Amino acid sequence: GARGAVSAMKVTEDRERMIGALLLGNNIVNILSASLATALLTRMFGDSGVALATVVMTALVLVFGEVMPKTLAITYPEPVATRVAPIIRVLIVVFTPVVSLVRTLVRGLLYLCGVRPNPGGEMLALREEIAGAIALGHSEGAVEKEDRDRLLGALDLSHRTVDEIMRHRRQIEMIDANLPPGEIITRVLASPHTRLPIFRDSDDNILGVVHAKDLLREVDRLVRGEEGSVEGIEKLDIVKVAMKPYFIPDTTSLDEQMREFLARRTHFALVVDEYGTLQGLITLEDILEEIVGDITDEFDVVLKDSHLSRTEDGAYLIDGAMTIRDLNRATDWRLPDEEANTIAGLVIHEAQMIPNEGQVFSFHGFRFEVVQRRENRITRLKLRPL
Repeated sequence: GARGAVSAMKVTEDRERMIGALLLGNNIVNILSASLATALLTRMFGDSGVALATVVMTALVLVFGEVMPKTLAITYPEPVATRVAPIIRVLIVVFTPVVSLVRTLVRGLLYLCGVRPNPGGEMLALREEIAGAIALGHSEGAVEKEDRDRLLGALDLSHRTVDEIMRHRRQIEMIDANLPPGEIITRVLASPHTRLPIFRDSDDNILGVVHAKDLLREVDRLVRGEEGSVEGIEKLDIVKVAMKPYFIPDTTSLDEQMREFLARRTHFALVVDEYGTLQGLITLEDILEEIVGDITDEFDVVLKDSHLSRTEDGAYLIDGAMTIRDLNRATDWRLPDEEANTIAGLVIHEAQMIPNEGQVFSFHGFRFEVVQRRENRITRLKLRPL
């Protein structure tokens, strides 16, 4: 509630204008101080004053204009921000007309050079600057690979959609509501998942999502309730036990979906396309894994470890369903993921066909060999850098 804190919040509302004003003020001070120092020392020492002014001003600007204030701000960020925010607000008000003129001039020059900048976009891409700083820190050894992956993963959430990481409908385990109650209970108990979609007649006709605990409570009521008996299980209506399904479009960003999960206090959503057809499902855990990496438990350790393995000859055996992003994070490669989400999808896109077992392709600096194919799906690949 401090006045300085309020000023700091208002200053950061328009980052581009703030940075533009600071850059303009910084350049004015540096140029003006250098000019005055040169004029003063030239009058005192003659021509040698130019060299002396260069040395003196370089040292002063470096120590008092760059290193010291930035070190102080990094060490005490909140106190420094609250104290300098009112001054920066004044600078923004004073320099805004000049900054706007400079921005217009820059856009005009870019237009003459054939570049068409986004009129509503920021000239200073803050996200790209942060990502570049993280990558630079990793290359210099200051940022560990795991930390780099987590930070970049968090930055990418707003630029990625749920269809990139969802579990495809082929991989979804669902329960048919028409099955006998005993078989439904058996399937739910045998499943490693706690939430299972319920359908009737067609797997596009989703009636709800049953939670194993809710089913257990209902079975307990039917068996051990006031009028319960073992035969009461036959009265089980799985649709009444199931929760209302939560559908989301496949174009939803991961950042937006994570916020929705937290707001709704749910961890499970079914993904549909523009025609309302079921495409897959996504959980809060799937989104968190894009930041922290695989979150494994006793049920999926074997499955996740089988995605990638190293052979004796130095090649990699890869599950076709493994995402390109996960492979890049695991190996530090840079395979493109603009046209496909999975390794199998990348091979099909580049080959313009569904390859047969044993076929070999070379692209993007790697050798791809199809090891296993089931029906129209590539399930196993061998990959080696060229």
